[in-house]
Amino acid sequence: MAELGDSKPPVTGGARPSVLSLNINSKSALYAAFMPMLRNGGIFIPTTRQYKLGDEVFMLLSLMDDPAKLPIAGTVVWITPAGAQNSKAQGIGVHFKSDESGIEAKRKIEGLLGGVMQSARPTHTM
Repeated sequence: MAELGDSKPPVTGGARPSVLSLNINSKSALYAAFMPMLRNGGIFIPTTRQYKLGDEVFMLLSLMDDPAKLPIAGTVVWITPAGAQNSKAQGIGVHFKSDESGIEAKRKIEGLLGGVMQSARPTHTM
């Protein structure tokens, strides 16, 4: 199960990005949230807050039993609105920036998921 905490409303127009906190505590939740089809990797964040494509966000990502939180900057590239088909969770997909934190997050997630990444199970986005 993933838990989310929003600490600021989203902002646009050059202001500071909003800060999100996401705790993923199982491999199945990580699989459902990870977006490997994005060049730098990305993650789906369940939220009811309104975002626009291109909004910048900053997240603190906790993965399973690891006490360290990964600080990751990203850009909103996917929006699942409330009431989406197939009972998909409302939220946003965030593409990791190509900086050191984004590269480290993608590497860590891919390491945790291993062979599960080739699964045909549905995710929050595809």
